[in-house]
Amino acid sequence: MEENFLTPEQITRSVVETGIKKVHISLKDQLLLGILAGAFIAFAAEGSNMAAFNLFANSETYGLGKALAGAIFGTGLMLVLIAGGELFTGNCLIIISVLEKKVKLRSMFSNWTVVYTGNLIGSVLIAYMIVQSGLMNSGDNMLGVMTIKIAAYKVGLPFLSAFYLGVMCNWLVCLAVWLAYSAKDTTGKILGIFFPIWLFITSGFEHSVANMYYIPAGILAKADVSLAKATQLSSETLAGLNWQTFIINNLIPVTLGNIVGGGFFVAGLYWYIYLKGSNPSNVGGKDHE
Repeated sequence: MEENFLTPEQITRSVVETGIKKVHISLKDQLLLGILAGAFIAFAAEGSNMAAFNLFANSETYGLGKALAGAIFGTGLMLVLIAGGELFTGNCLIIISVLEKKVKLRSMFSNWTVVYTGNLIGSVLIAYMIVQSGLMNSGDNMLGVMTIKIAAYKVGLPFLSAFYLGVMCNWLVCLAVWLAYSAKDTTGKILGIFFPIWLFITSGFEHSVANMYYIPAGILAKADVSLAKATQLSSETLAGLNWQTFIINNLIPVTLGNIVGGGFFVAGLYWYIYLKGSNPSNVGGKDHE
């Protein structure tokens, strides 16, 4: 009887082939799939905030709020991997195809750039629609208040903190992708995704694409003076929440950390363990995305 999952070595070889396929997608489709993935992750971020904002407001229930948010957030990656999408953080695994000399470095960077741009477009689009829909007034304005506070916290992180939180985040996210690739059925993929994503959100790690929703949503929400005032944040803190700090204080260090987390701790280490020194002609396996 055929097993319905891949072994770790088989997953490694399959990810190499998946990376090859990803860089050969047309640039137009890479961008469109990137927009979809950004939207999927933004939906997950918005939904997890909606479910847990009351719990976030209380220090005694904050951990429970993170756990609840984590249980919902995994839906975003499920949509990416099963419905179809291109997510920058998951595509950090293309590094394994570069290490196997199956993909050129410039092709990987091209994929990352196009997909990252698409992710940003999709995420900001959802943030804009959520703010314009009036949902930020949910729970007597508390959803909007917590959205602004979360965004302000994220742009206030020191560079190294944001970097290390990004490393740990994408280590887990890429392991979720790795486990999904191991499964040959949809149920297995969903379970493989769910637990590592639940762990990363509960832990409070930093995901660059998720932050493409969280922070723009906060920036857009603070334009509502009543919401901004209700946060009880200082005028200096509110002024510090802007598009420049979004990019410089958060997106850059978190993205670099995400690359290290997925590219080194998952793709790099499993390549070294299972493929380094092996016969390149043996690389095979199906694309399970």
